[in-house]
Amino acid sequence: MSWHNFFFAAFDPAATISIDKLPGAFWIQALSVRLFGAHTWALALPQVVEGVLSVLVLYRAVRRWAGPVAGIIAAGVLGISPATVTLNRGNVADSLLVLLLVLAVDSLVSAVRTGRLTSTVMAGVWVGLAFQAKMVAAWLVLPALAVAYLITAGTSLSLRITRLAGMVAVAVAVSLSWIAIVSMIPHQDRPYVDGSTNDSLVSQVFDYNGFGRVNRPLPNQVLGRTLGISFLAQPAPAASATRLLEGAPGRDTGWLLPASVLVIPVLLWSRRRHPRTDPLRASVVLWGCWLVVFTAVFSVSAINWYYLGDLSPPIAALLGVAASQAWANRTALAVKAVVIGIVVVSVVYAVWLVPSAGTGVPSWLKGVAVALAFLAMGTIAALAVTGRTAAGVAGALSAVAAMAAVPAVASASVVINDLGAFDTPFQPTALTAFNKSFFGAPLQPIATLPTIEKVRNGAPDLLATQTSVIAAPFIFATGREVLPIGGYDGSTPEPTLGALRSAIAHGMFHLVLTASHTDDVRALFIQQHCLPVHPPGPSPIVSLRVSYCLPADAK
Repeated sequence: MSWHNFFFAAFDPAATISIDKLPGAFWIQALSVRLFGAHTWALALPQVVEGVLSVLVLYRAVRRWAGPVAGIIAAGVLGISPATVTLNRGNVADSLLVLLLVLAVDSLVSAVRTGRLTSTVMAGVWVGLAFQAKMVAAWLVLPALAVAYLITAGTSLSLRITRLAGMVAVAVAVSLSWIAIVSMIPHQDRPYVDGSTNDSLVSQVFDYNGFGRVNRPLPNQVLGRTLGISFLAQPAPAASATRLLEGAPGRDTGWLLPASVLVIPVLLWSRRRHPRTDPLRASVVLWGCWLVVFTAVFSVSAINWYYLGDLSPPIAALLGVAASQAWANRTALAVKAVVIGIVVVSVVYAVWLVPSAGTGVPSWLKGVAVALAFLAMGTIAALAVTGRTAAGVAGALSAVAAMAAVPAVASASVVINDLGAFDTPFQPTALTAFNKSFFGAPLQPIATLPTIEKVRNGAPDLLATQTSVIAAPFIFATGREVLPIGGYDGSTPEPTLGALRSAIAHGMFHLVLTASHTDDVRALFIQQHCLPVHPPGPSPIVSLRVSYCLPADAK
């Protein structure tokens, strides 16, 4: 509706406050809506395209160092990963983050192979653009790029260090460009920065969305406490080495995580006698560092589970490289033993991870997975005895089927049951019902709009709400200003109590929706000074108090 609001990432039409993220990924969504109109599919389209491109770019990046077989398998594993499927069915920023990070890896691979400076610079550009999509999370890939380049590039050490420093400098410059521009704009000429207490993008990016996640609850947890929603307010599992292997995170991305970790030392040991510039070892180092760094950070940080889609590319790449190498060395007895061991570990873990009940859990899944594992062991044993090519093909296919069966069915279940980014496969049915009601609400028709329009009584704004989450459905349905009190999670000090009272005194709005139980001074002022309204009809999923404010109530 406004290029000013577009550039500054304004949440509401009047641009009183921004969204609580950098706008890179959401700019693409906004342009899609600008082009196609405000439809669900127009919001989802960018993530679908980004997901498809991620699979194609991953294939190219893996193929360049490990061959076409590894590339095809990696692309296939990424395509069936439940974390990737759920991620690309939502309107969150990680779909673009994954694509840009895989592009950064592809550019680095090209830089090592060709020695071109431009490819090294482009790797930094892609990381910088990824920062615009998902902030500090994009920088987590830099150690993997740096280690792989330093170990593998064929130039002198001094030139490698110089070019690597240039890549990092470019990444930082592109990353901070928008922050620098917006920070120079006077406060009164742009929206207040949501997620900060001092109207600072640095605070929003590096504290609220960055390092503060290590010792602070998620914004959704704060939102749950603000609105009294127990499902959202529940604390995340405590930091631990096994955090990503259990429960919801395990069902999202853990299916093949143990296998991908196990193959790292095996592959590195198998390439120990190769020269420093060995591309296959470089591939393992690069994808392995990505996996280790992201896993370590996600194990101790407060995250939404859809962040785990960031682990899918390295998991897929490592398994693609391992599978191609296992096939190339299929006659070796040690290779057969390792493959059988990894298949057994993966299937046992997957069977343990599948819950007894939940959304879309097939009763036959565990039995099929176990049967495929026995088939894989039998065919691989037959290969060891007979040495026939047919047995080798059967063993390879059955091993792949055994390991891929459970995550593939989990992904299919996600699609069949219409789950999205905030869901995990086979989750409790009560959680599925809540997510569809709460996160799907902004796209639902709002039956109360005719009544709200009647009682607006000429006020410029449609109404005011505590948190921008409550404001979103009304803005989406009407395009009118709905003043968001407290930003996304309700804790942002915008507007101040004084500004809120001034808006009431000037008749900017009359209706106000606040949480039924709140300790926010702004919401308490509304509830204590304005007329309570008791609308008829069924209770919404969020318990809210409706107040009607007149200019005299601001005193």
